[in-house]
Amino acid sequence: MDFSFTDEQKMLRDNIVKFAQRELCEGAMERDRSQTFSPELWRRCADIGIQGLPVPEEYGGSGFDPLSCSIGLEALGYGCRDGGLVFSLCAHLLACVVPLWSHGSAEQKRRYLPGLCDGSLIGMHALTEPGSGSDSFSMRTRAEKESDGWRINGTKTFISNAPVGDLALVFALTDAKKGFYGGVTAFIVPAKTPGFSVGNKFEKMGLRTSPVGDVVFQDMRVPDNAVVGGVGGGSSVFATAMDWERILLVASHVGVIERLMETSLAYARTRSQFGQAIGKFQAVAHKIADMKTQLEAARLLTYRSAWRLENNRSASLDASITKLFVSETLVKVALDTVQIHGGYGFIAEFEVERALRDAVGSTIYSGTSEMQRNIIARWLGL
Repeated sequence: MDFSFTDEQKMLRDNIVKFAQRELCEGAMERDRSQTFSPELWRRCADIGIQGLPVPEEYGGSGFDPLSCSIGLEALGYGCRDGGLVFSLCAHLLACVVPLWSHGSAEQKRRYLPGLCDGSLIGMHALTEPGSGSDSFSMRTRAEKESDGWRINGTKTFISNAPVGDLALVFALTDAKKGFYGGVTAFIVPAKTPGFSVGNKFEKMGLRTSPVGDVVFQDMRVPDNAVVGGVGGGSSVFATAMDWERILLVASHVGVIERLMETSLAYARTRSQFGQAIGKFQAVAHKIADMKTQLEAARLLTYRSAWRLENNRSASLDASITKLFVSETLVKVALDTVQIHGGYGFIAEFEVERALRDAVGSTIYSGTSEMQRNIIARWLGL
């Protein structure tokens, strides 16, 4: 595998970095404090194609392969200091757009993908429930067959983009005897559907510009053509979403790791203590050397896994390894960046503390680190 950038990939990365630094960073601190999602910035991202990176051009996307998408999202994470915005974009793209593109019918693609790509629709992925976070087998949301469609009842929680979303990929139990594999079905549901309501909006430690909330379905009726991937095919739809999310969401984290390393390096060169730059002290220099090592390992692991999305039959093991390593690396690098900055790293105006708050959730969402280790262990036959 040769990961040398093509001219098109170089242009993609450079354009996204410049765009993000120019258009997305101003006011990030204030938006974080007020927990404000910016529809205007969302539309600007759509104007350059972020929301439809891998989607074929016939549906309004850019048609990039998974590796190029990872390069683009890495550039977004590097250039954009609004971590919540990046997270909302990735949740929309990887957990809603990609599975709809991969498993949706021709009619569903024609109907929804153009709006999801041009920014006029904001997507959600509704799987997690109050009593079943990592335990998807305990799903309680039910979809009952009726003559003209389905009736859905249940509650989802921790749903990214719920308070501002327009379209949800909803997972519901359609055959309790079969369980998650064969008994769960995915549905594509507009938020304006009668019986669809948004509950609590949560206040979070980090990623505060990405709105998260409950979604409630009360006798919500959807037609048969709302089914995505066939009745009972929800597990395959979910697997696609998780493979892409666990690999390409953390691609944006690789960009953040590089930015934090550069921030630490610049500070270590200019901050003096005891008559010399603090970078001359081995305790500081080694932290930054570790950052560089971890950055290169994270990038190569992400690129290899993204390549396998396109070229291997299954990338699920690679996805779990990548998600585990990169997310835990992000938290460590963010914490070390605060430590290198000392008291200034603890002050909001330096923005380092916000990067740490945003990083902590990375070991929880898209499957906790503990769940990734379980998945890896099962692949090893344990």
